[in-house]
Amino acid sequence: MSRQLPVAGSGSVRAAVVRDLGADRRAVVAVVVVNGLASATGLAGPWLLGRIIDTIQAGPADVLSAVDRLALGALLFTIAQTVLSWWALKLGYRFGERTAARVRERFLRRVLALPPRVADHLPSGDLIARGSTDASLVAMTLRSAVPEVLVAVVHALFLMVAVLVLDPRLGLCGLVCLIGVGTAVRWYLHRARPAYLEAAAARGELADVVAGTARGARTIELLGLERRRGQAAEAAITRARSANLRTLWLRTVLFPWAEISLALPVIGVLLIGGILYADGLVSLGVVVTATVYLRQLVGPLETLMFSVEQLQGAAASYARVEGVADVSDAEPQPHTGGRDVSDEEQGDRIRVNNAHYSYTGARDVLHGIDLLVEPGERLAIVGTSGAGKSTLARLLAGLDRPHTGSVTIGGVPAADLPPDYLREHVVLITQDHHVFHDTVRDNLRIARPDATDQELHTALDAVGAVWVVDLPHGLDTEVGHDITLDGARAQQLSLARVALADPHTLILDEATAQLDPGSARRTERSLAAVLHGRTVIAIAHRLHTAHDADRIAVMEAGEIVELGTHDELVDAGGAYGRLWQAWHSGSSRPPSDDRP
Repeated sequence: MSRQLPVAGSGSVRAAVVRDLGADRRAVVAVVVVNGLASATGLAGPWLLGRIIDTIQAGPADVLSAVDRLALGALLFTIAQTVLSWWALKLGYRFGERTAARVRERFLRRVLALPPRVADHLPSGDLIARGSTDASLVAMTLRSAVPEVLVAVVHALFLMVAVLVLDPRLGLCGLVCLIGVGTAVRWYLHRARPAYLEAAAARGELADVVAGTARGARTIELLGLERRRGQAAEAAITRARSANLRTLWLRTVLFPWAEISLALPVIGVLLIGGILYADGLVSLGVVVTATVYLRQLVGPLETLMFSVEQLQGAAASYARVEGVADVSDAEPQPHTGGRDVSDEEQGDRIRVNNAHYSYTGARDVLHGIDLLVEPGERLAIVGTSGAGKSTLARLLAGLDRPHTGSVTIGGVPAADLPPDYLREHVVLITQDHHVFHDTVRDNLRIARPDATDQELHTALDAVGAVWVVDLPHGLDTEVGHDITLDGARAQQLSLARVALADPHTLILDEATAQLDPGSARRTERSLAAVLHGRTVIAIAHRLHTAHDADRIAVMEAGEIVELGTHDELVDAGGAYGRLWQAWHSGSSRPPSDDRP
């Protein structure tokens, strides 16, 4: 059953933001300093404008030359502000790109570090949405909104201080008139976080429905479930639409309210400034300068208001991206997890002792499994569909942990072994295989990054992948671009990875079940080279595979009901004997998925 991915709390998000800012503190300081210089130079223009007005009113003899000098100074300061603002944005965007890359890499590392038994039970669609949509929104915000907000905050602070220094009465009037802006933002922030988290969760749910439908398209078509899946998609779309409309409603209230509130400081200063000027308490130049300062304040405040919406959406996405760090294993933590494996503990013997397992916790699908697999042994596991064969295979591979009992490799619980160590010693091969859109060389080096080209060719030869010599660019041929691999060739590439990894135990869970008979025979011949000299545990769906095994375990209803060689089980006349006789005689097909 899929587990809901956690969402990081506000404290965790703030800590992550501080950590990301601290990782590039020089850039942050540079952005703030250059923004401060740009804002300081921007104050000169309105002040000089006020001086020009007062100079004209005073009417000195050299008024034209004085005005020209003041106008030239305003022009130079404007040019300096433009250059500094451009430089500040450039520094900010570079900082944003580096920080966005850091966030994406951290998310990827956390996902890859999840134990397979945990990752397999997570909603894949939501995980994809967090790694794509949410990470992109965080990256875009860090790249654009954060630098712009820093510029706006510094500029706004300088303007407000400048008005207060110019004339405290006009400054206080402007600040009082900004109460409407603060009230609008407070109202919005109180409602925005839950609304944006709901919208992001709805997007993840929709992505999960789409991903699940695409992944199970054949099964859906076979069982005639198209209408039901369509209804599920429609329901997910409706929920996503409703959640997005709620965030839209918040914006439709915030922005008009903010537009009206931003005009109040200018109106207030003009009214109060006019009264003070009429009483001779301030000059006309001071009133004009204060008005221009407050009119300039509209720009950074509008930037902040519009950025608030983007920042809230980004904060929700940041919480979802950081929430992956809180994904934990619902099962008890292993007492040896994460430590190195000592020489005494290393070994090839696999032992299953009274293992019970349940997917939901309500009902066991495995009941008291006892099994010992010696190094180099070939064991076949057969049984009807739903008998628990694949579940047992996952326990043997360390992908799942029994709820009671144990599965050990060399005396150490398989699920407790460090992932890198486990993957080097036990490999589970299923009918599902993945080939990346990358070169053949890099597809193979997933198993062994330090493998030489000669070793890669040796592994390919071992699995019969003779087609590689005809590739247009050899090992540098890009799969999905230069060539497209059919199922058999893709499986051979997967098997070549296994040969490179060189594990002591291979677990085959119907690895050729989806291939046509011809491809299956070629793949099984390739398997023979990989299996030589290794411990092999095969989930057998063709009984001739079981016939060739050293021992056969027969499963029914989550239990091993028979264990022995082919001849012993046939002679015993039990479940395997009846299955063999039905298959071998060809008179009827057994009621299972174990068919030729």
